[in-house]
Amino acid sequence: MTSTPDPAGTGLTGPIPISGAAHDARVRAAKTATRRPWPDVRPLDPVHSIKTKLGLLVAASVTLASLLVWAGLRLAEIHIGPRYTLPASIVVTLVFTQLLARGMTSPLREMTAAARAMATGDYSRRVRSTSNDEVGELADAFNRMAEDLEAVDRERRELVANVSHELRTPVSALHAVMENLVDGVTEPDQDTLNTALAQTERLGRLVEQLLDLSRLDAGAVELDREYLALEPFLSQATRAMGMTGRDVEFVMDVDPPDLDVFVDSARLHQVVANLLDNASRHSPPGGKVFVSAVAVGQVVRITVQDQGPGIADADRERVFERFQRGSARTDGGTGLGLAIARWAVQLHGGTIRVAPTPPEGGCRIDVHLPRVTDDAPGVTKTAASAAVRP
Repeated sequence: MTSTPDPAGTGLTGPIPISGAAHDARVRAAKTATRRPWPDVRPLDPVHSIKTKLGLLVAASVTLASLLVWAGLRLAEIHIGPRYTLPASIVVTLVFTQLLARGMTSPLREMTAAARAMATGDYSRRVRSTSNDEVGELADAFNRMAEDLEAVDRERRELVANVSHELRTPVSALHAVMENLVDGVTEPDQDTLNTALAQTERLGRLVEQLLDLSRLDAGAVELDREYLALEPFLSQATRAMGMTGRDVEFVMDVDPPDLDVFVDSARLHQVVANLLDNASRHSPPGGKVFVSAVAVGQVVRITVQDQGPGIADADRERVFERFQRGSARTDGGTGLGLAIARWAVQLHGGTIRVAPTPPEGGCRIDVHLPRVTDDAPGVTKTAASAAVRP
């Protein structure tokens, strides 16, 4: 049996029974790995070509057989002739060939056993290879493939567990609200309806973010680029965030005022909206969120800084991973916003990072975008990408 991890505490753990065919495959793989009637003799490992190894093996076998037959002819006067040495030379040559050939093909047998184990979900098996020939290169490639498959399988399990956890929280809250309304425990007043609406909006955001992640994994995204004036764009974004009712003040600065950048406005809006949402969540009541855009050579830097608790140095890179939150985060966010923001920035050939903690505290995130960029790998050009600057 195998056991699945449960990083999100969703209850998706426990042994997974292996069906008949998979169980038989695992048993065969275990027997293959433990059954070693012949030792692995590998004197030819320093040779860099399998063809050369086979040639040396044939030459050594023929030489050994010839020496034994020749010895039989020389010893005929003491009644040990070819009729004895010829069969002996065949047996000795076969044993000699078997020993060397087993060492040469041992990585192939280990790869077969590891592949059978992978078919049952066990990606921990690795192939031991000390040779420098084509078989050794194949073993190294196989080990790298096994590591990648193990990482993908682990990420898949963690994704299922994390998504289940993120969905369970708003669904449970919404279910409780609706159940109380149906049972008459609470009245459908404004506060109750606002709670239900908030949980529904959270579900909608999570579904939208998961769709963005599926586009990310697909690897090909269309960018509808245009020259975007940043001052009205950031003004509109801060006004929209100000309508959430959070007690924060947005302070904006664009230098120069007519600064623009060649981007997909919808993707950039994802980035800015996620940064503003995080900043307003973490700022204290009555705090300020500073939003700025400045031209630095051929790069535009967009900065969002809050007055919250900040992000620990150990979390500065980790917060851009999926379903990861800073150690100070307690608001129940999905942990997908910054991962999607980094993806959208990288599509434009830019970078996003958490800057060192400012002297006045808080968290500062810088987005660097080339003013005119080439398409990043995996980006599909659209007609608007060839637009001429006005």
